[in-house]
Amino acid sequence: MDNKAYLALGTNIEPRYEHLKHSLEILGNHKSIKVIKKSSIYQTAPVGYTDQNDFLNMVVQIETTLTATELLTNCQRIEQQLGRKREIRFGPRTIDLDILLYNEENRKSEQLTIPHPRMHERAFVLIPLEEIAPGILLPSRGESVRELVNKLSKKDMKDVMIWTRNGLEDE
Repeated sequence: MDNKAYLALGTNIEPRYEHLKHSLEILGNHKSIKVIKKSSIYQTAPVGYTDQNDFLNMVVQIETTLTATELLTNCQRIEQQLGRKREIRFGPRTIDLDILLYNEENRKSEQLTIPHPRMHERAFVLIPLEEIAPGILLPSRGESVRELVNKLSKKDMKDVMIWTRNGLEDE
């Protein structure tokens, strides 16, 4: 597997834990994807559209032979398979899979932006990512994940709580 990527997973429609678990099973069963590391699961308040349930979020590191575009297609397929509906921007979702980083790419297209364009300001992404890859640099910013976490406000940090450590160990 030649490519290293980090994916953010999030859900706020019950059964939240099962949605995370099922999406990781689908990822792990793909012949071109190997899940390398998983963060703990974090419970976070919604951002943007706030009239909804709290989210469970986590980050995984994968290795893959897929291109970034193929990986995006695969992530969207998993979202559809688990019943994701895109009705309200930042609204409730059974599962959301976002490509945060792909190798050291820095690219922007209509279809895909890497690194994820808002990841540097989102505690619910940075905190789980720091758990598994604190020293990794964001190519677009030249700062490590740890440096970005240290810039988060206390309020943002407070809104991200550990839900379960090592929450999706192989069962």
